[in-house]
Amino acid sequence: MAPKQRAPCYVLGVGMTKFIKPRGKVDYTELGFEAGVKAMLDAQVFYQFGMTQIPIYNVNNNCSTGSTGLNLGRTMIAGGMADAVLVVGFEKMFPGSLQSFFNDRANPTGTTAEMMKATRGITSAPGAAQMFGNAGREYMEKYGAKAEDFAEIARVNHEHSKRNPYSQFQQEYTLEEVMNAPMIHAPLTKLQCCPTSDGGAAAVLVSQDFLDARPHLKEQAVLIAGQQLSTDAASLFSRSSIDLMGYEMTKTAAKAALKEAGVTIAEVKVCELHDCFSANEMIVIDALELSEHGKAHEMVRKGDITYGGKMVINPSGGLISKGHPLGASGIAQCAELVWHLRGWANQRLVEGTTAALQHNLGLGGAVVVTVYKRADGKACTPVSNEEVGRRNGLGYNPAVEAKGFTKAQVDRVRSKTARSEWALQDTEQKVEARF
Repeated sequence: MAPKQRAPCYVLGVGMTKFIKPRGKVDYTELGFEAGVKAMLDAQVFYQFGMTQIPIYNVNNNCSTGSTGLNLGRTMIAGGMADAVLVVGFEKMFPGSLQSFFNDRANPTGTTAEMMKATRGITSAPGAAQMFGNAGREYMEKYGAKAEDFAEIARVNHEHSKRNPYSQFQQEYTLEEVMNAPMIHAPLTKLQCCPTSDGGAAAVLVSQDFLDARPHLKEQAVLIAGQQLSTDAASLFSRSSIDLMGYEMTKTAAKAALKEAGVTIAEVKVCELHDCFSANEMIVIDALELSEHGKAHEMVRKGDITYGGKMVINPSGGLISKGHPLGASGIAQCAELVWHLRGWANQRLVEGTTAALQHNLGLGGAVVVTVYKRADGKACTPVSNEEVGRRNGLGYNPAVEAKGFTKAQVDRVRSKTARSEWALQDTEQKVEARF
């Protein structure tokens, strides 16, 4: 049976916190509150944040949690079950590499680790770095990529992050500095590995009816033109280190999302993809067919992943430099692409973009690939910061300036009938104190 036509779903509002080092200074309640308030202010959806007794779903899909939430919200709107959905993602992490805290049950990536042990062995390096580093090694063995190619990916992402006010790191490095950083698991040096981070991001999704009732907001609405959540295929255990990192599910999800959107990969000029390690960006470029198969490293060498090249990958700085608070990453990718399609991402804008692609991966395993278009179908053009501030009523452009909010602005998005001052007394004050 052919799939039914889905009703349109739009991203009307986005908001996020700065991504910061996990030092225990900001709790997850503050991160979620700040992101949610900013998204609703952006969407100009007021008087909804509170204890309103609406359904709330908790989602956990490892590193693809945020985009899985977006997929769930879109499914509800496309199925006629809701007209407006708020998706909030956040994470408060421990410093250092990812850890497992449960010793009384199987790890979701346990079978993946067992396959790695059987094929490449185990070292003392962090487990995720070994898994993705091994995929990089296989790409070198099969297709001729070199260590410099992986380092160049990281160099580019660090350079991009200079223009993103929300990035955890905003320092530019030379190729030599990336390559000479401490080795984690060859070919991956420290500057090619995403950091652990604290952060939050949120998005307001709405239906066609909701948007039609507010025609003045159509210029900022971005259509989820195609989207696919896919899980692991049997090829995961083919004994290939590339397959072990979900290569086939990425390929499957991308094809489905692009087909639904009616977009060819050649039309995509800006992409946010899951670069938890530079090696993963390399194999994902291949899986998404942004390059010819086996030639992702050639695309990197030509400068075709940055400004002035074929396309721009991770203009936000990606996970490598922006940071990777697991539950927030997928929604932060969404926010970045929404700002591009609106024409708001001025100092890092990819002008003329008609379609943007998002890829968010979680081992264990699930991947979400999403294609976005402007609601009016046009290509993006720059909108001045002053004009953005006038349109959104905030007086500034949130795509290029990370700010907090006033108590009066918070009051605009809080429910008038289902609020609790006691519940928010500490959270609201702490968020205000950070700005």
